[in-house]
Amino acid sequence: MASYRYERDIDPKDLQPRKQRQYTRKERWANWWDYNLKWVIIIGIIVVFFGYNFIGQYFFTVHADYNVAVVAPHYLPEATQTALQDTLAAYGEDRNGDGKVVVKLNLYTMDFGNEDSDAYLDMAGTTKLSTDIQGALSSIFILYDPAGFQQTTGTLRYLNGSLPQSDADSDWWNMVYRWTDCPVLTGLDLGDYASDAVQSESGSSQELMSRYYIGIRGAWNKDSSDLLEGGEELWNKLTAGAVSTASAEG
Repeated sequence: MASYRYERDIDPKDLQPRKQRQYTRKERWANWWDYNLKWVIIIGIIVVFFGYNFIGQYFFTVHADYNVAVVAPHYLPEATQTALQDTLAAYGEDRNGDGKVVVKLNLYTMDFGNEDSDAYLDMAGTTKLSTDIQGALSSIFILYDPAGFQQTTGTLRYLNGSLPQSDADSDWWNMVYRWTDCPVLTGLDLGDYASDAVQSESGSSQELMSRYYIGIRGAWNKDSSDLLEGGEELWNKLTAGAVSTASAEG
């Protein structure tokens, strides 16, 4: 029980309940920001981050209509790469509806069967090429060593459209055209390339590509067939009028 001395000093006004303050809308808004500002900033940063990535992915990233792989023991000169992408695109269609035709070159540096090749480059090339093949990314392959490629991957199909058996890798020469076998390819205006930090030579891009072969991968299941859809039409256009001179001797 409280003492009399304590009770006598209490002002009766102090015992009356205080009226609850009514904040204005502006004050309530200011208080909300004081307590929640840091969360607003954090959420805003997250929204901006994901928004930026979404917009960049779908509006500023170039989406290829066709993927063409180049597998060789050395890099293609940048000028040759650009010329190939631009000239091959003239034979394609706008498959994704973005208003332009884009052919993307996927370059894989591999030297099949050469014990003196760069092990690190071969390992990187093998990893990327395996990902391409497993994901059915590239439908057309431009090859420096088609025999080594087919022996290693078993990816190509026959020129007549049939699929080879698992033990038919030595029959690779029936699965490719020489670059020079194809009137469309030899007629491409690829210009010249100059020496750069990667390679010291310079010359004609057409002359450089004359050392290559071209083949199309087979689709052994429906999933691969769906992913590679469109590559067939491009292949037919690029190889129109071609007569193969490839042989088992190379």
